[in-house]
Parts: sequence; structure tokens; C-alpha cells
Amino acid sequence: MGLCDGIKDVMSKAVFTSSTLLSCRGGLHMAQIILSVVTFLLAAFRGGGSHSYWVYAMFTWSFCPIMTLIITIIEMFTLNNILDGLCMDWFDFTTGMAMSSTLMTVSVAITYANFYTCMKCFYGWIVSIFAFLCGLVYILEVVKDKILDRKGGSYLAALPGFWKVMEAFVSCMIFVSLTGYRDSPPLILCVLAYAIPFPILPLIIASNILKKVRNCLPFNLARCEFIFLAISVGLYIFAAIVWPIFMFKNNPRPSNCPPSYCIWAIEFMVALFTYVNLVLFTLDLIFSLLGFCGFKRA
Repeated sequence: MGLCDGIKDVMSKAVFTSSTLLSCRGGLHMAQIILSVVTFLLAAFRGGGSHSYWVYAMFTWSFCPIMTLIITIIEMFTLNNILDGLCMDWFDFTTGMAMSSTLMTVSVAITYANFYTCMKCFYGWIVSIFAFLCGLVYILEVVKDKILDRKGGSYLAALPGFWKVMEAFVSCMIFVSLTGYRDSPPLILCVLAYAIPFPILPLIIASNILKKVRNCLPFNLARCEFIFLAISVGLYIFAAIVWPIFMFKNNPRPSNCPPSYCIWAIEFMVALFTYVNLVLFTLDLIFSLLGFCGFKRA
């Protein structure tokens, strides 16, 4: 009964306000939703088979507008004031989501243009133009929040939280690019090394965003993060050594290897993203150890 009363109390405080849609922020949100949906429909009509980059692009053009729509609805009914007081820093969450969506939409626009545009691919150019416009409106929201409005961030929109988002994003790009490993046990071990840290990152991010959850944890979250980072660095050091050796041994780059459909180039991208994430995890570990740049000291 207490839970029902709490829900009724929260809903009674919800007041619809159309000013959210009429503001500059509301206009950007509407543009983001419309452009993402249009890009999704255009790409879906063109098709892309089972290509992992196409699947990731379709996921991005559906996930980002859905999150934007949820944020818009919450702000339209002023529920953000309740969430801000109960469980999270709302401005930090929305700015962080805009930064994350920017990262996703811009990267997808680049990869889609790389794989699906050519001199004669008119329809591919149309989708790519809409994809870049989609990334642009998310960039504009980040510029508005971080530069024009000077909104600070408590976690997700600050360096420590967005650093975790970048680690998760690079991990996603590694999984999207994985190919040619199934017949090699050492490479399968590399995939396992990529897979172990990946599901833990969203849990760490969510625990830091939700203040009530973080305060109720029966352990020191910063210390657990430090242990997680140390293990992740070890796993990525292993992958950074093993993947290039066993993937490219007796496997030189083909003489004709265009970046848009050359398997060797995609396998090379896995190696490159491995080193990028190794650097990110290592710096995260060092900053957490020393307490630099807003990172919580373990």
C-alpha cells in the first residue's frame, strides 16, 4: 500500500507543460527524433543484410531517439524535478545521454558512409547525409549544454562517467568488428577477454548515476571499480599481444583491400580498438589510483 501511495503522490505532482517543446532544447529534441526516425526508415528500406555494422547503425538510430523521447516526455510532465530529488542528477543524466548519443550517431554516420556510399550509390549518399545531420543535432545539444549553458556534471556528463561511456563504446565497436576468430583458440580467448569487462561497465555507470542505489551498496564502489579496472587492463594487455600475433601471422594485407569490404581491414580495426581501450582503461586506472581529474580515489 505504501508503494501505491508513493506512486500516486509522484503522479499527482506531474504537471503538463508545453514550454518544454517550445524551448530551444525542445526543438533540438524534436529534430533529433525526426532525423533519427527518417534515417532509420531510409536505411531499413535500403537494407544491409546481416552486416554487423548495419545492425549497429539500426540499433543506434532507434535507441537514441527513444531515449530522447523518454527524456522529453519526463520533462513535459515535470517529472524530472521528482527524479532529481529522489534518485539522480537529472541535468547530469540528460547531458551525459546527449554526449553518448553524439558519440554513437557520429561514429555510425562515418561507418555507414564508409560501407554504403560510392560514386554511383545515390541512395547510400542520401542515408549518409541524414545520418550526419542526425549526429549534428546531437552535437548542437552538447554544445548548448556544456558551452552555452555551462551545465556541470556530477558523473555521466563529467570526465569520470563519460570515460566509462567511451570504454563501453569502444568495446561495442570491437564486438561489431569481430570476425575470423572462430577456428583459433587463442583468438577465442581474446574474445573472452573483451567480453568479461563489457557487461560490468553498464552496471558501474548505472550505480554511479542512481544516487540511492550507490548509497545502499554494502561495499565500497570506488574500490570495486579499481579492482575491475586492474583486471580489465590485464585482460586487454593479453588481447593486445595475442590478437595481432595470431590474426596477422601469415595473413598479410591483400594487395587489393578497400576499407569498405576488406575483411583484413576489419580485423585490423579490432586490433586498433583493442589498443585504444587498453589506453582508456590504463588511464582510468591511473586517474582512479591518484584521484586526478575528478576520479574517485580507490
